[in-house]
Amino acid sequence: MNIEAELREEFDRWERREYAVVNVLPYLLLAVSTVITLLQPIWGVRVHLGAVLGLTLAATIWVAWFHARPRWHRNGPLMSLYYTGLMVLGAALVALAPWYGIFTFVGYVHAFLLLRGRWQYVGVAATSMVQALGYVGGLAGIRADGWWEWLVLALVTTVLAGAFFHFAAMGHQRNDQQRRALVELHQANVKLEEAMAENAGLHAQLLVQAREAGVLDERQRMAREIHDTLAQGLAGILTQLQAAEQTLDAPSTVRRHVTNAMDLARESLAEARRTVHAVQPAVLAQARLPDAISEVTRRWSEVNHIDAVLITTGDPRPMHADVEVTLLRAAQEALANVAKHAKASRVGLTLSYMEDLVTLDVRDDGVGFEPDARRANGSTNGGFGLAGMRQRVQRLAGRLEIESEPGGGTAISATVPAIPTGVRS
Repeated sequence: MNIEAELREEFDRWERREYAVVNVLPYLLLAVSTVITLLQPIWGVRVHLGAVLGLTLAATIWVAWFHARPRWHRNGPLMSLYYTGLMVLGAALVALAPWYGIFTFVGYVHAFLLLRGRWQYVGVAATSMVQALGYVGGLAGIRADGWWEWLVLALVTTVLAGAFFHFAAMGHQRNDQQRRALVELHQANVKLEEAMAENAGLHAQLLVQAREAGVLDERQRMAREIHDTLAQGLAGILTQLQAAEQTLDAPSTVRRHVTNAMDLARESLAEARRTVHAVQPAVLAQARLPDAISEVTRRWSEVNHIDAVLITTGDPRPMHADVEVTLLRAAQEALANVAKHAKASRVGLTLSYMEDLVTLDVRDDGVGFEPDARRANGSTNGGFGLAGMRQRVQRLAGRLEIESEPGGGTAISATVPAIPTGVRS
């Protein structure tokens, strides 16, 4: 059982005890007062037994009548009528037999439970005055010039009873607030449990969606890696073999093309193995990014006989592996596209290190193309290469911009956040 349930059970237990005491107390006090009063003649005290017993029976019926109807307890006018009758009967009993002041103590309890607002303090004052009448010996005491004693006692008991009543009311109000707070807490816990159950279902759906998204992302990553390694390598090998086939009458030229094809095959095989093991490209494993792109540019220039140069600006510094791989693959893809489509005579690459960004610009003076004419992904003309390059860059919250026009060359700019090493991308 949790603390909330224990507290609610404790409040309910005290409420049941309070209700039982309120129901039994009037009869118990009335019985005690009656017994003591009936013993008075034995001690030589004169008592009007007939009137006393008649009023006692009337008080018993009056209390029982209202207690038998609990729903009346929420009716303010009815409870005021009940309390007035109770005080009248109590005052009459005390006037005839002072020991009935014991019974009139129930006036404090009923004022606290059955009256509302200022009428509670009116009930306390009325009860104090009736009890003070018992202290001075009833109506006989008043007649024996004891009215001033009765007045003083009534004032003192009213002040004391009012003070105690005030503190009791504050405690009862605090208990009511705690009870309401527990009810609200219970309702909030129920809603929280319902929300948690709903969230569990949503969480399960999110896990499924995340798993599906992860599978799709991994497929796209493998497609990009295969394109950037195997596809580009095979395309280069095919180009070299075609060139060798066209120069069969020149053995030295054929040997050079075949050697280039073999080197490309070895590099492609090494890159494929590294892709399978999810490590960085071989060229990055041995050099910093500017040196790696410069080496790729130099070898590409030698193989394709196109002038290409890399310029580095800013403060070169180690970047996160994903940043360096993305920019290196962008350089490789851009150069591969130049070799296959641009018919360019010169290519310029610029690697710019800024405070928050790293940018790679690749420009050529080739035939250009219309960027709005989108190529279908997976086509053999290089369309997937541009799409894969864009996906790589956007995966790092970067941007890829392509500017070209027929006959005006092409400029590709890849910009990614400058994520330093040791920071998760």
